Amino acid sequence: MSWFIVKRVTSLLPILFGISLITFILLHLTPGDPAAAYLRASHIPPTDEAVATLRAELGLDKPLYIQYVNWLIKVVQLDLGISYVSKNSVWEEIMLHFFPTVQLAFASCIFIIVISLPIGMISAIYRGKWIDQFSRIIAFVSVSMPAFWLGFLLIYFLSVKLDLFPVLGRGTFAHLVLPSLTLAFPYIGTYMRLLRTSTLENLNEPFVVYARARGLRERRIVSRHVLKKSLLPVLTGLGMSLGNMLSGAVIVETVFAWPGMGSLFITSILNRDYPMIQGCLLFMGAIFVVCNLLVDLTYAFLDPRIRWEGGKK
Repeated sequence: MSWFIVKRVTSLLPILFGISLITFILLHLTPGDPAAAYLRASHIPPTDEAVATLRAELGLDKPLYIQYVNWLIKVVQLDLGISYVSKNSVWEEIMLHFFPTVQLAFASCIFIIVISLPIGMISAIYRGKWIDQFSRIIAFVSVSMPAFWLGFLLIYFLSVKLDLFPVLGRGTFAHLVLPSLTLAFPYIGTYMRLLRTSTLENLNEPFVVYARARGLRERRIVSRHVLKKSLLPVLTGLGMSLGNMLSGAVIVETVFAWPGMGSLFITSILNRDYPMIQGCLLFMGAIFVVCNLLVDLTYAFLDPRIRWEGGKK
């Protein structure tokens, strides 16, 4: 298992390097001058002389490869620069907005697990019954409904009409319910059907037939043997979805005025805050990669075959 972990962690280094390179290049290909954007954010007229002086101070007059190397050295030290707007450290700003996104993402995962897993298992066990047909309707609505529309519907009915939850912002537990449910709903139908399909495949496997031949109860077969194996594809998808959520649920955070990574990223784009945009992109990419790593490790823990094959030297 240790060699498997070392191989997986080592394989991430080229990916992280590629993310940093693409982030740096794409940002420098966008129209506009970062020095002029900095002056405008500081309410200073962007004259030619002021722009030239600031470009020299920021090192923007140097070749791109030198700028990239200098920036990458600072990134390794968790120095992502200073925000043009707030004049605070980009890393500190990201950390300040990352915790609300983590809170929102994990609350959404709880909704996904609590709703999709039981219905997915039951619909597989009672295939063709009314519960199976009902789960198909839920799945269809889940993947078809846009997140912003669902968010506005929840706000209108549960906040404005019934006054059960706050409309916008972050504070109490009640503020968390509607945005997390909105973020989770598109995934619920996907994982419900994915678990159903995986369970149906595993119910026809030889180990299930053998367990039935031994006289084991159907409930024990499903809970002890089928469920563990059926969760593997769900776990993979959920890990990637968690990476998307942690990278910033832009639409949901905008609808509910949730002060997370998505809101920070949109605000940075509108203000042309280049260091913040660059830091957010790099951080989001790194979070997505780390989540995939955790999924691989959990996958290997649940399935020894993957651990044995991936750990070969």
